Amino acid sequence: MASAAEERRQQVLRAIVADYIATQEPVGSKALLDRHRFDVSSATIRNDMAALEAEGYISQQHASSGRLPTQKGYRLFVDSLSDIKPLSDAERRTILTFLEDGVNLEDVLHRSAQLLSQFTRQTAIVQLPNLRASHVKHCEVVSLTPTRLLLVLITDTGRVDQRHVELDHTCEADHIMVLRDLLNQALDGKTLADAAGSLAAITHPDPEVTSHLSRCVTVLIETLVEPPNDRLILAGQSHLIRINPHDLPTILQALEEQVIILKLLASIQDLDQVSVLIGDETRDDQLRCTSVVATGYGSPGAPLGGLGVVGPTYMDYSGTMSKVYAVAHYVSRVLSEMQT
Repeated sequence: MASAAEERRQQVLRAIVADYIATQEPVGSKALLDRHRFDVSSATIRNDMAALEAEGYISQQHASSGRLPTQKGYRLFVDSLSDIKPLSDAERRTILTFLEDGVNLEDVLHRSAQLLSQFTRQTAIVQLPNLRASHVKHCEVVSLTPTRLLLVLITDTGRVDQRHVELDHTCEADHIMVLRDLLNQALDGKTLADAAGSLAAITHPDPEVTSHLSRCVTVLIETLVEPPNDRLILAGQSHLIRINPHDLPTILQALEEQVIILKLLASIQDLDQVSVLIGDETRDDQLRCTSVVATGYGSPGAPLGGLGVVGPTYMDYSGTMSKVYAVAHYVSRVLSEMQT
């Protein structure tokens, strides 16, 4: 059991973190006593702050300045949060109404990014579902010109993906239906990766159909793996201006390259828990001065991706965690309704 002195020091740390998040100014002992009800002397508070500094939870820029939370201090603060700020009824209605107006999966996810950025005043990051993990619901074949087809793949997650196919010769109208039936027989209910073998094995007695089919199958198999730069939605990058200008270019580069963010989101897909990575916990130098708050969306046992925010380490953790969880919850709900 923690002693009274240890409990008070934790309270002092929470107060320092809360005050620094609110003001972005170093916090001194006098300010703590003025803003919070500590029934002890200023000397006791100074001793507590000295102990917290010795343990690495806070730091001091100058001998006469107040204290700043360290990454270790933020971590203890986040881990000690016993309650998350609840959203108001108006906020919940706003989220649900805005998301329900989405016309398809990608529109809903773009809307979720906008909401997260507006609600948290941070940069929102939303991972598109991995097409390789989705099951094909239908493949539509559309004739654009006599020698050009459009393949439209619709997955069980609601994602729509398009592929253009250039043909060697004219495709007759009656061949379009044959191609559609053959492709759907091979693709229906399978992931694209699992369907590769079925696609490659398709045959047809008509050599003209076989020629068109071969072109379609080649395009599908060659494009099964999605390029990373097509899998992340960003919103609110302008909020990053609050971060130290020296660190800003590397953060923007990480967001632009996407690989680092996608790797983080891929590891944070628990639908029942909001994860918080602070500074070095992101395991990437480009994000060492940021915090990432994220969770998964989808259905239990079948997450579709991750969503969250990137911001400075002095963000409002309780409020941000609440908003990230709420948006993910309603995104999952809306997408589930779309699939039924």
